[in-house]
Amino acid sequence: MTETGGPRAGQDRPTGPTEADSRNHSEHDALQEAVEPGDEPEDDAVDEDEAAPGGRLRRRLRRNRNRPPRKRLSEMLDEMAADENRPRISIGDLMAAMSGRAIGALLLIFAFPNVFPTPPGTSGLLGLPLVYLAAQMMLGRIPWLPPFIANRSMTREDFSATMTRATPILARAERLLKPRLTALVSRRGEQVLGVLVLVLALVVMLPIPLGNMLPAFAICLIALGVLEKDGLWAAIGALLGLVSLVIVSGVVWAMAKAALFVLANAF
Repeated sequence: MTETGGPRAGQDRPTGPTEADSRNHSEHDALQEAVEPGDEPEDDAVDEDEAAPGGRLRRRLRRNRNRPPRKRLSEMLDEMAADENRPRISIGDLMAAMSGRAIGALLLIFAFPNVFPTPPGTSGLLGLPLVYLAAQMMLGRIPWLPPFIANRSMTREDFSATMTRATPILARAERLLKPRLTALVSRRGEQVLGVLVLVLALVVMLPIPLGNMLPAFAICLIALGVLEKDGLWAAIGALLGLVSLVIVSGVVWAMAKAALFVLANAF
């Protein structure tokens, strides 16, 4: 048999790249070089993220990573104290500057002075705003204070001198705070805490010698927990608040018995 003149069966298709394949690869490489990394259309990437499992969560995490860190209360107070465009700083200014965190910040501001011995009558003046704020916290409402409280102000120089002493202490406390046990400081959790804070605020207003210091300190711990979403600190503050109520009730009962004894022996 004689061989035919065509190519063999194993030689029907060339094993190496053809001229057309080389041209296609060259065009593809040119397109890749023309499009720099990060210049690709974002819509396709968003669609792929949304379609992929957990894509929405990845997008949210990416946005949170690019978001600037939230300022702490001590930083915001220092900035207000250094703002020379403010001749006076009112309680309303503090509420506006702290926005969504106003309830925790104001509770801390009004409760903190009562942690230390103060002149008679001070606890009553500072306790009234605490009652207003605690009632709104209990009801889950946006913090509001009547004008005769919100319009109270001090000069920037006096505010700056106060913050110079207070913010270093606050900054040290803030370094210990971090988001944890957030269910305790959720919206519902804050409303439950608001009931306890309201009772503690009423106790702070009572004219009991040194009897308002422990309840005020408990309010400060709860306020810091609410501010930084730290449920552990809020829980510690709540426990301390319950203990303080037991102690104060014992003091009130002892004072009442002493008063009755004096009256009984006087007549």
